[in-house]
Amino acid sequence: MNRQAAVLPNVLTVAGSDSGGGAGVQADLKTMLALGVHGMSVVTAVTAQNSLGVQGAWELPAEAVRAQYRSVVDDIGVQAVKTGMLATAPLVEAVAELLADTDAPVVVDPVGVSKHGDPLLASSALDSVRGALLPVATVATPNLDEVAQLTGVRVEKEDDLRAAAGALLAFGPRWALIKGGHLAGDAVDLLTDGSEEHWLRAPRHDNRHTHGTGCTLASAVAAGLAKGLTVPQAVRAAKEYVTGAIAAGFRLGAGIGPVDHGWRLR
Repeated sequence: MNRQAAVLPNVLTVAGSDSGGGAGVQADLKTMLALGVHGMSVVTAVTAQNSLGVQGAWELPAEAVRAQYRSVVDDIGVQAVKTGMLATAPLVEAVAELLADTDAPVVVDPVGVSKHGDPLLASSALDSVRGALLPVATVATPNLDEVAQLTGVRVEKEDDLRAAAGALLAFGPRWALIKGGHLAGDAVDLLTDGSEEHWLRAPRHDNRHTHGTGCTLASAVAAGLAKGLTVPQAVRAAKEYVTGAIAAGFRLGAGIGPVDHGWRLR
């Protein structure tokens, strides 16, 4: 085999660790493996987490996050970066500064709460997300709770997605992907850059085991961008992958199980 032809795109996740393996860095790396890119990680926080919720969270010092990031990017290089749980204003600002100096597309998943409703971002960090992180994002991928937290726009019906996207784009990301998974009916998302609109629909699966969907979607978008897809192409491919992963989600522990990142391999 030609060794050069076997080189994979490199994708970096900057996120928290989920000890239960369903979300966070663990979900990101599984997604990247499943989609044919080389996943690398910068751990921003450690959580004690299982199918029932988050029992504890401890963020790393900013210098530890910077050292991990520089270690990977300066030696290996990246074709895309995905951010997840950043926890505090100092970490948000440190990561935003690193991203601004990196020539690669950035997918920002502005993680605010866990699937169980546990807070994963300090309220004092919201201004840093708005003012420092979102402006360096190629795509921002908030769910409805997160977009309300960041913009004040509450989405109660599909038509509200456009207003939410407009409010998010005002903070500077090139594209906004507003995830409407919490609405009734089909799972509908809106991707827009303020001029183009792409509505993505998928049937809603009757499966409560959906832990890790947001992390998985953002990582799948990053994987597509690293492969050279356009933003709309990457998001459509990611939506298809996540829909299959949700359908294959499985029981784990006594609470909400994870999506199946390896569903295409089975």
